[in-house]
Amino acid sequence: MILGLITLLQDSLLLPKADTVAQGVSATAAAQQQIHLIDMLMKGGVLMIPLGILSLLAVYVFVERYITISKAGRLEDNFMPMIRDQITSGNIQSARSLAKNTQGPIARMIDKGIQRIGKPIDSIEKSMENVGKLEIYRMEKNLVILSIIAGIAPMFGFLGTIAGMIQTFFNISITSDITLGTIAGGIYVKMITSATGLIIGIVAFIGYSFLNAQIDKVVNKMEGAAAEFTDILQEPTR
Repeated sequence: MILGLITLLQDSLLLPKADTVAQGVSATAAAQQQIHLIDMLMKGGVLMIPLGILSLLAVYVFVERYITISKAGRLEDNFMPMIRDQITSGNIQSARSLAKNTQGPIARMIDKGIQRIGKPIDSIEKSMENVGKLEIYRMEKNLVILSIIAGIAPMFGFLGTIAGMIQTFFNISITSDITLGTIAGGIYVKMITSATGLIIGIVAFIGYSFLNAQIDKVVNKMEGAAAEFTDILQEPTR
């Protein structure tokens, strides 16, 4: 009797429960059904190629414009004080040499103002404003590409999904196979293009907005430097 109880106890401890085994088999089957990201993207169809090109183009434009705009916003803190000292002391040539040898849109705008010293203030401000507009255009160059990508990438994605659904229903009309697995399998694969297009569009729009904000910061610095330069011209010379 005692030996029988011990045997039953050992069997219950050593053998896994039925529900545990079932859970393990279910988890294994689910793991086998998982799909890798690359494989999923490959199932998106031919329209994944232009979407991939758009994503690479968006990354290139963002990085190139970010580096350019960051360089445009850099200016030494002592630049305007040195310009002030040179102009108020009457050393116009040294002030121009300093502005000419300094990189950046702010320095180029100040250099144009120094060249116009002796003319009316309105004329000087107009010349600096024209240079500022040109510098802003240079910073915004190719930025519209990000805006275009943000608009057309989701459209490419939707086009891929619609084309895939048309193909799926066409196959159903031929084979008369209207099982849920067939329909769901065809639709989820083709919706990959929509998800990809939306992601690319959102990222491109965020990059476009971020770069515009950086340009606004540089423009504010340019406006501040122009106002300070105008004040310097109205100060008495030493």
